[in-house]
Amino acid sequence: MPTWQILLRELMENDSGAAAEIRSLVDELPAPAPAEPQGPARAPAAVRNLVSGGTVHGPIVQAGAISALTFHTTAYPGALPDPESWPTAGDVDPIALGVRPAHRVPDHPPLPPYVPRDHDHELDEALGAARAEGGLVLLLGEPFTGKSRTALAALARGPAGRRVFAPARGTDLRGLPVLLQGRSDRYVVWLDDLDGHLGDSGGLEPRLLAQLAALRVVVLATMREDAYDDCRNAPRGRVLDLAHTVELGREWSLAERYRLAAEAAGTGDPRLLDAAAASGPEGAPAYLSLSPLLWEEWWRARRADRHPRGHALVRAALDLARCGLTGPLTMDLLLKVHEGYDDVPGMERESVADAQAWAIERRHGLLRLLDRASGDTWRAAPFLIAAAARRQLPPVSGPVWGCALEAARTDAAHDYAEIMAKARAAFERAAEEGDNRALHNLGVLAEARGEPVEAERWFRRAADAGEARSAARLGRLLAERGEDRAAEPFLETAAEAGDADAATLLGKLLRERAQHWLGAAAEAGNAEAAHLHGDLLLGSGDDKGAFRSYLTALKANYEPVAASYAALLIRWSERTEAVLWLRRAVDRGDERAAQALEYLADPLSGIDTEQELREGVEDGEKLVAANLGRLLESRNRLDEARTWYLAGYEQGDAYAAFRLAELHKKAGEDAEATAWYRKAAAMGHPGARRALGES
Repeated sequence: MPTWQILLRELMENDSGAAAEIRSLVDELPAPAPAEPQGPARAPAAVRNLVSGGTVHGPIVQAGAISALTFHTTAYPGALPDPESWPTAGDVDPIALGVRPAHRVPDHPPLPPYVPRDHDHELDEALGAARAEGGLVLLLGEPFTGKSRTALAALARGPAGRRVFAPARGTDLRGLPVLLQGRSDRYVVWLDDLDGHLGDSGGLEPRLLAQLAALRVVVLATMREDAYDDCRNAPRGRVLDLAHTVELGREWSLAERYRLAAEAAGTGDPRLLDAAAASGPEGAPAYLSLSPLLWEEWWRARRADRHPRGHALVRAALDLARCGLTGPLTMDLLLKVHEGYDDVPGMERESVADAQAWAIERRHGLLRLLDRASGDTWRAAPFLIAAAARRQLPPVSGPVWGCALEAARTDAAHDYAEIMAKARAAFERAAEEGDNRALHNLGVLAEARGEPVEAERWFRRAADAGEARSAARLGRLLAERGEDRAAEPFLETAAEAGDADAATLLGKLLRERAQHWLGAAAEAGNAEAAHLHGDLLLGSGDDKGAFRSYLTALKANYEPVAASYAALLIRWSERTEAVLWLRRAVDRGDERAAQALEYLADPLSGIDTEQELREGVEDGEKLVAANLGRLLESRNRLDEARTWYLAGYEQGDAYAAFRLAELHKKAGEDAEATAWYRKAAAMGHPGARRALGES
């Protein structure tokens, strides 16, 4: 018994409603029509259904026996387009038929060249049999495995003249047999995502497939694994029993990877080159088709109502990779860099935890925007790095380059010299385009390379162009060389721009100049200069020099020096004489002298020292906690003192660490004392260094 009769018998036994119609159709079968001229006739072969495990011998329906079958002309809803308007197999647009586009690359077609797959031969054989005898060929696989591209490439390898019908999901297909009956052309029905084209109400089902096979129509379809599993045992999935199913795996075999590399090298298509170099277990099709989708998702996330902090976090990894840090990056580094993106609004609306979760989430179960390297280290996904090279992203900013250079300098895993060279080239390009910040960055790089002359040249150019940071650096360079007068205007520019360090250095330089000129005036006999000179010396700790200057003013009967001279006497514990000088100053109307005199009369009058210190701690005075501890220690309240010393240490007060060491030493706890001396010494306390014998 012919195979088609066996299959039809099974169909009639399982579907009594169709039995009468099929029996009447079979009774009317004419003689076989001549086969389509496609070369030597192909004998029906036994093909194995790779999913169900069953073996199908020959075609689903023997087209040669029923090709001239006359079909009922029942009218079905929805007009089907004229077959003459259907494109031929050689003219179909794969993207229009469901192939996901890759990144667009200038001077290259929308899709990269097709890379042959291991299952192409099996697919070609199945299509060859279907062309001769009609039937359903199904390509099965997970999403983003290249099903549509593989199937359409197989179709393109066959006869180019067959017309291809690609109905929309849910199109009523029952009118196809009548539409195609009696036509000399041969046809292919393309059903991408077959689960959207199944069912008795206009979808593909066994009777319709039999009618199409009778006309030698090839039904070529794709289907996802999960959809196949859902339909396999459902009534609408009965037609799957009649398909020649070819499974397409996600991970590429070694042979497929070799072919990918060869195709990439042969064509020079950058998308294939990227896929060959960077695609992993997700497979090259997923890499190629998901890359543009995920790039768009990342780029659009910069908006305040999406994931701005997540966008910035991924951008940090991407920018660091553009700087040359392609290895693992700590999350701390990414967090530090991402805070500097002032052009990404709304980051405060998204928590760091939410941003991290968004950045490392697997899209479609396949690709992340940030790939984990190991532990808590990450790197930008390879497809992002490849896409960034093709896009016009903003240049990497100076602060990001600074972070990249610092990371490379402290981590031998990175090539510091190479990254510095890349930074220099990037800054020079930006400088040529008029970016004054790049001039400053070039100066910083020259400093780091130990080239002070080159650094000064860049800083001077940037300062002349109005870059306050460069003015500050140049001012410091000049001051370090002893060129104080040349440094002052640059430091003043930086100080006026809010640079506190530049303002401090400028103040020190001006104080030194003031001290010099006031000293010269004092030596020339100017009493006011002698007074001011003494104040400067007293403030810097030069008591003897201050005394000489004050004495010069006193000898000149310069009354305003009285309060200053009293301050020196108080320092020397000559309280009685100091009171006399303060009274003189008070009589002249010096209010500060009056306050000092009141304190000297009763230094503890109305003052609760402990309460004053506690209020100072509450006001955020960081050095006061250790003073409070010292007061409590002097009152033998050691446990309370230790608490305040610890508080001071946590606020960065080296003296607090030193006092803790002293407490442990007095208690005979030498190991603990040494540990605290080391902490205090590391924070710069000279007494701790002396205790350790370091100075």
